[in-house]
Amino acid sequence: AVALWCRLSPHAVPGDPAGCSVCCLSPWPRLQELCRLQRLRCRALGVTRRNLGDFEVELLCDYRRVRDEEFYLVKWRGYPSSANTWEPRRNLRCRGLLQQLHADLARAPGGPVRPGPRGLPARAVSYLAQKAEQRRALRRWERHLNRTRSHRGRIAVENEVDLHGPPRDFVYVNEYKVGAGVALTPVAAGCECRDCLAEATLAGGCCPGASRNRFAYNEAGQVRIRAGLPIYECNSRCRCGAECPNRVVQRGIRYDLCIFRTGDGRGWGVRTLQRIRKNSFVMEYVGEIITSEEAERRGQVYDRQGATYLFDLDYVEDVYTVDAAHYGNISHFVNHSCDPNLQVYNVFIENLDQRLPRIALFATRPIRAGEELTFDYNMHVDPVDAESTRMDSNFGLVGGSLGGSPRARGRIECKCGAASCRKYLF
Repeated sequence: AVALWCRLSPHAVPGDPAGCSVCCLSPWPRLQELCRLQRLRCRALGVTRRNLGDFEVELLCDYRRVRDEEFYLVKWRGYPSSANTWEPRRNLRCRGLLQQLHADLARAPGGPVRPGPRGLPARAVSYLAQKAEQRRALRRWERHLNRTRSHRGRIAVENEVDLHGPPRDFVYVNEYKVGAGVALTPVAAGCECRDCLAEATLAGGCCPGASRNRFAYNEAGQVRIRAGLPIYECNSRCRCGAECPNRVVQRGIRYDLCIFRTGDGRGWGVRTLQRIRKNSFVMEYVGEIITSEEAERRGQVYDRQGATYLFDLDYVEDVYTVDAAHYGNISHFVNHSCDPNLQVYNVFIENLDQRLPRIALFATRPIRAGEELTFDYNMHVDPVDAESTRMDSNFGLVGGSLGGSPRARGRIECKCGAASCRKYLF
């Protein structure tokens, strides 16, 4: 909403905004609509004599061709559907909406749909109305996600494939939600470094050295240790500040990302809207931490539903699991690939219990803007040292019953399409 002072005349005269002032919290577009309805000009709102008669197209509801001329049924913003009017193409200056309508008609069930002199078939009109409602729902969900996120990177939502709307019973969280039977032990000490990157090379220097591990990052924040080795970041008890080069994962998602509907039966996916450099942190796998016993119970339920999001935290011992089915972040929507562009690392920050690492995803190579993000659900990082993680899930699987528990299920077909595809997820 936009807060401003609106001038209203107690004796309103068309074109005369002078008079008393009242505080208004209405959205800016709504105020413009009201001015046009009352035939009032307002310099602050940009409503002038030249554009006073302009009205905004909210939706294009129908389409017809009469001889060689195109007409569109327009739903005007701020007016009820009873006020819809048929307008010739030459009257409309909404190129985006026009392109969207024709793209929808090309993808409509049984399409592409062609108009007649009386308009579109009833099924096509119904489809356009459903797409309009779906887009409104997705925009509301997108706004909710961006209000909820605590990270810098923005989230976009897009579905130009089918009529699926926002997922039900999913709560966006920015950090682990601790389940029953799980206890996190806060870190008790931090480093005294003035320059963590420089002092990390000293014996016992910085947090990685104190844990007898290597400093994980270079000066640009890119991971430089091999997959399978743990990352120990500075924590809340360290003297270094927020810009310390050993604080990467904890700063959260830095890239703008898009949740989108895939067109090949893999459900939702995630693509990056910005270029990502090789070895850069992309996102953390977040969800509810539960015991392995609880994971077995939930896994049987999820298998009957046809999709699970269970990630075993088996860095040193298979005791806990992350369940991102109902609580999670954007990683909930990342698809599997046998040739992924993301790699899993185990990270320790505020909790040093090796049974409870945080799961971070780093880029394995440069990733182009617009490219889908993927990781290997069946990733075994270092089988020699048993420093591995296993993803027990199937993002986007629709329908069907897998049967069995997460440890004893049938084979699941892989749809990643990579040249090196193993053909099965598990």
